[in-house]
Amino acid sequence: MNLQTHIEELFSKQSFEHVEDAARVFDEFKAALNEGKIRAAEPDANSPSGWRVNGWVKKGILLGFRLGRVASLPPADFQFFDKHTYPLKRLPEGRNIRVVPGGSSIRDGCYIGRNVTCMPPMYVNAGAFVDDDTMIDSHALVGSCAQIGKRVHISAAAQIGGVLEPIGALPVIIEDGALVGGNCGVYEGTIVGQAAVLAAGTIITGSTPVYDLVRDTVHRREGDAPLRIPAGAVVVPGARAVTRGRGKELGISLYTPVIIKYRDDKTDQAVRLEELLR
Repeated sequence: MNLQTHIEELFSKQSFEHVEDAARVFDEFKAALNEGKIRAAEPDANSPSGWRVNGWVKKGILLGFRLGRVASLPPADFQFFDKHTYPLKRLPEGRNIRVVPGGSSIRDGCYIGRNVTCMPPMYVNAGAFVDDDTMIDSHALVGSCAQIGKRVHISAAAQIGGVLEPIGALPVIIEDGALVGGNCGVYEGTIVGQAAVLAAGTIITGSTPVYDLVRDTVHRREGDAPLRIPAGAVVVPGARAVTRGRGKELGISLYTPVIIKYRDDKTDQAVRLEELLR
């Protein structure tokens, strides 16, 4: 049986007759996650969203929690107590990964590409995929199964949700070259397109309508198609007035993200300033 078949079979079991054999399969699975050979989601030109969910990989991640027992995890002088199947990740040599001292944690079972910079404190959860030349800034979170592209900047205090369950649900995806500003939040399987810019404080969930003032349209999740922020869009926090009922009488407005422009030379110059931190 191949790895996927093994994982599917083990996930379907209520208990494990041979725990040692199951543990060996999980170790092989986690090694493949660590090396980026398998991913919870991956680009797929045949999918309407441009991405395909690999549900069996999510099952493998969940399997690790079922197999794991709570144990003291190294280092001995700064203890963690968690499932023994998900200790701190041992970063591979030769990828020029920087993890600056100061309280960051990267959980085993995720992929960290070449030249990734991690500023303290930050956290990357199991199942995540962080591609080359990306920066994860202070107090930032990369959730379980989140897919982060190349040359992405996740600014200070930004929260990138994951979506481990439901198994078939698309995780949050930040495509190549995007800039996620400080205190942003991206959740519920949203896709942020290539080179898009989320201004500081922008919050986007899967059900958030995003008003595009440039193209005079509203971007929404439609059925099974996830919310996608278009490539190159510059998104800022905005508000829209309540147009009926008591909310209108009180003059209340609701938060909404707004696309005010698409990237141009000025935007690109501002984004290049971020590279000085790398």
